[in-house]
Amino acid sequence: MDMNDILETTFTLNGETVTRRVPVRQNLVDFLREAMGLTGTHIGCEHGVCGACTVRINGEIVRGCLVLAVQVEGRSVETIEGLTDSGEIADLQQAFHTRNALQCGFCTPGMLLTAQDLARKSPQASREEIREHIAGNLCRCTGYQAIVDAVVSVMRKRCEAAADGNSRHD
Repeated sequence: MDMNDILETTFTLNGETVTRRVPVRQNLVDFLREAMGLTGTHIGCEHGVCGACTVRINGEIVRGCLVLAVQVEGRSVETIEGLTDSGEIADLQQAFHTRNALQCGFCTPGMLLTAQDLARKSPQASREEIREHIAGNLCRCTGYQAIVDAVVSVMRKRCEAAADGNSRHD
């Protein structure tokens, strides 16, 4: 295949089936921004180090700059816009705002996706586990303390709500 080759790719994007002709060498983050107009996923280092390009593919967070758009054929891709529209991260967004866990906002979409990933997988994670999980998302503004505080507060509230819901059914 030539670098200029184009393939038709069909996948689910934020709950909607999408079929597009995609250059075989175009990475997912560029495709999302340029072809789909979803600019919440940011381009940072383009080497998978900074986490600004974080998206979910089939429920797992990945670096969108390290995935070719044609590789999502038949898969489900979720961006920050999709998680925002669904309300899945509304409490995290509010906690980031309340605790001043965002400043310039460049890292925030990737940070929110990563925090939500941990909250789904390990809802009672410790501060150290939170720090470890978000370590691949670089933030030059906050020093991470407020981010960890925001994630802890949301995880605590979610656990309390789950316990209250379970106790009502006992």
